[in-house]
Amino acid sequence: MLENLVAWLTGNLSPSARIWTALAPAILACAYFLGGLLIFCIRCAFKGVPRDEETLKRGSTVLVGFFLRHYFFWVIQPLWALILRSGLPANALSMLSGLLGISSGVAVAAGRFALGGWLFLAAGILDVMDGRIARTRKEANPAGAALDSVLDRYVDSAMLMGLAWYYRDTWVLLPALGALLGSSLVPYVRAKGEGLGVSVRDGAMQRLERVLFLGVGTALSPILEAVFWPEQKHPMHWMAVVGLVFVAIMSNLTAISRFRNLVKALAPKRQEARSEKAIVGLNAAAGAIATAVDFALVLALVEWMNLLPAWATVLGALLGAVVNYSINRVLTFRSTAAVGRQMVRYAVVSGTSALLNAGGVALLTLHPQLAYTFGWWAVRGVVYFAWNLPLQRDYVFNDTATADALMEQRPHAA
Repeated sequence: MLENLVAWLTGNLSPSARIWTALAPAILACAYFLGGLLIFCIRCAFKGVPRDEETLKRGSTVLVGFFLRHYFFWVIQPLWALILRSGLPANALSMLSGLLGISSGVAVAAGRFALGGWLFLAAGILDVMDGRIARTRKEANPAGAALDSVLDRYVDSAMLMGLAWYYRDTWVLLPALGALLGSSLVPYVRAKGEGLGVSVRDGAMQRLERVLFLGVGTALSPILEAVFWPEQKHPMHWMAVVGLVFVAIMSNLTAISRFRNLVKALAPKRQEARSEKAIVGLNAAAGAIATAVDFALVLALVEWMNLLPAWATVLGALLGAVVNYSINRVLTFRSTAAVGRQMVRYAVVSGTSALLNAGGVALLTLHPQLAYTFGWWAVRGVVYFAWNLPLQRDYVFNDTATADALMEQRPHAA
């Protein structure tokens, strides 16, 4: 018995022990939550869904809807009532949540995924309760809210740093760092928006979803590893990898969505002849048509007129630029400003775009493990949305800005 305890504490576990360390808490949790779900559904059938007011205020997401959120806060009521009666301060729960969350990162860094996952889930449950207990006791204050928010960032970062350390010699390090970035930006954009008077709470991957996908995937991953890869000394823990990649993608998409909505809400309103989606679609179509014309001219000059490929490429690029400019001027932005000034600005944007694309691809090729084709498309996409599209809209084909600039250049009447 003592040897089993020492082995469990040191992590020197057999395949069957690895299964049970992950499965034993899962069996208890599943028995409670699945049994509670059955009772909850029966109750809803007769009395309707018990609505939690705080849940209604916070809203839901695509991944975790209102029904599951109401059920979760209903099923943890016994634990919540026990903690409420205990008299523990809300700040103590916040600190305990922080300690458990940081411990989860230490555990997964050492390869103890079951322990780390359950600690992370426990920290998430306590984090849900501390604010509710403070509000119930009328003890909520800015200091407690600041403590809770900062500790949440430490908990998320500790878990993801632990995973990054465990996967430091594999490709999974990249999604671990991506998840760390996205998980930090999601609350930051929200806080920045609130500071500027704009509420940005949208997005599918909020904190509850991050805790759920990371915690469950990490806690249960040793079962799969012990069944299929029992002899591996440093298993991949594929369930945790899937959860980590999903959180990395969705958290960054959530952060980008919030950032976009924040900038849109704060930016000066523009009168546009068509929707933003239509502009993006026409602008992308103009680029595709110009590329096709460019390629067709190069092919014709080289194959039919025996022109050197280098000169053919120059002529093809020039024709493609003219086609792209013409379509965007006439169809996409319907500009009526002077052509000469626009052509100069268009040349500036196109030239800098070429340099950014070339530089970005050159940087990514410093990492030979990344396919150059992936780097080419990734850089193209980023440069297009971050540079080409906004500058063509606001700098090249913005008739209002052009007219204002011309007015400023005119000498004022004496």
